[in-house]
Amino acid sequence: MTEYANFRQHLDAVLRTLDVKQVSEFLIAEKQWNVGQPADPEFAMWMMIAGSPTLQDLHEHAREWLVSHGHGEDAKTFLTSGKKQGSKQAGSKHQARGQKGTRPANKPHSSRG
Repeated sequence: MTEYANFRQHLDAVLRTLDVKQVSEFLIAEKQWNVGQPADPEFAMWMMIAGSPTLQDLHEHAREWLVSHGHGEDAKTFLTSGKKQGSKQAGSKHQARGQKGTRPANKPHSSRG
């Protein structure tokens, strides 16, 4: 297993505890965070859970926490109701990127200059 895969597996295990102190201590030990940063480690923890495809069983809990703490837009960005995390949005982003390469020729964009 690669170094990153080991890190990611350990991070997911620590995130699964839902213990901000453990998450913070782990990320500081791994030199990913500094003491006192991020400013809101609980928010950061829930965002990491929301963004992790291997923690899908915690995504609804993450959504609830994010929404109840004023981060509803973040919840919408990372979590889609009843869908696999990020799959629809990631696909849309990739499609948009692909379309950017083809759309300018179709738009009257070239008449600007």
